Amino acid sequence: MMDGSFFGDLLQTIADRGRALVGLSRGDGADSPPQDLIGLCDALLSGRGEASGVALAQEILTRYAAADGAERQRFLAALAERFGPDRKRLEQAIAAWTADPDDRRAIDLHVAAEPRRQELIRRLNLAPGGTHSLVRMREEALRHAASIPGFDAMDADFAHLFSSWFNRGFLVLRRIDWSTPANILHKIIRYEAVHAIHDWEDLRRRLEPPDRRCFAFFHPQLVDEPLIFVEIALTDGIASSIAELLSEDRKPMPTAQATTAIFYSISNCQDGLRGISFGNFLLKQVVQELSRELPGLTNFVTLSPAPGFAGWLAKERAKESGMLSAEEKARLTALDSDGWHRDPAVVETMSPLLQSVAARYFLKAQGANRRPVDPVARFHLGNGARLERINPMADLSAKGLKQSHGVMVNYLYDLRHIERNHESFAEGGKVAASTALHKLVKSETGTAVAVA
Repeated sequence: MMDGSFFGDLLQTIADRGRALVGLSRGDGADSPPQDLIGLCDALLSGRGEASGVALAQEILTRYAAADGAERQRFLAALAERFGPDRKRLEQAIAAWTADPDDRRAIDLHVAAEPRRQELIRRLNLAPGGTHSLVRMREEALRHAASIPGFDAMDADFAHLFSSWFNRGFLVLRRIDWSTPANILHKIIRYEAVHAIHDWEDLRRRLEPPDRRCFAFFHPQLVDEPLIFVEIALTDGIASSIAELLSEDRKPMPTAQATTAIFYSISNCQDGLRGISFGNFLLKQVVQELSRELPGLTNFVTLSPAPGFAGWLAKERAKESGMLSAEEKARLTALDSDGWHRDPAVVETMSPLLQSVAARYFLKAQGANRRPVDPVARFHLGNGARLERINPMADLSAKGLKQSHGVMVNYLYDLRHIERNHESFAEGGKVAASTALHKLVKSETGTAVAVA
């Protein structure tokens, strides 16, 4: 495999030679204000040679990066509005296919329907560091989506191309440990999205002990930028709270005694790759890696947040009729008191109630597409996991209390049933759930609950 730095140097050499061909000196974009970016884009699409094309692509991305926020937003708006399909060519292709719908004309129609923007993005990607620049460009576009006319069509083009460039065949799995370079470790701290890493010592506790693992996906064009990472605790049982795993006082256990791998945090790192799925591939490959390294592991589970539970419960409490009884609504008013979770008497009564109500949330609450309303549930159930256990009082951090009243969930990845569960969920929206959870919910006709 060609070394990434060698390939990057080669592209830079081509770009430098190309700059001379198109009358650009190196550094123009960085030293002068952004000029006619759209004109340069038109020139890039005009069919120049390889060297001049790479030079123009680099110039466009350099000037875009040097532009202020208003100028970049104007460029993104023009990208959305001016680089769609060639309408005249598309109309001609439609007419030709309508008159004689053969395979050749179908190909012509497909080519004519492609927005010019897709080819522009492909050519921009040829610049040194182009992939990283384009990911950042989409990240900015997503932030300003509401103010960009035609954003949806432009974003569909970015997502279409990124899905190809970042498919599983190009991704590299690396283990992150305490010997990983500091610049990457710093990004792990910054990108952690589930359970905040407070400082370097906190990170050390998650990486250095023998019963802890962390894996990340990287892409050859974003060498030092993790795309997604997962943190894992090796234990001798299924944990019911995050404190069990992250306590400063816990004693590491020998890996030979571990029977269970708990995936307790999965964080996407690049906002510009939102909607490009990596998590399912990551979990499956990590399970394979851990199974090879530690044959004694028999359980693969998550300890997952329930980010939509508190919001859903607030709406249910406000409804005249819904999934809650009047008695339950009255008891749930305890959640409105600050510090309720520190009162042992309140906790004793609220824990079973929260567990019961959360079971209804996961097994009955559905969106318009007949899928669970909880995004984390959709992810794991779509991967073939089983809803195994609901844990009240599992995350008593400020974030955990705000988003789920402290509730967390275990999803079990039973390797014998993953494919069956995945198919049932994909085809009919059936939720694979443990018998214990099924018993928490009174069955109703049409409820999509599968007991596994």
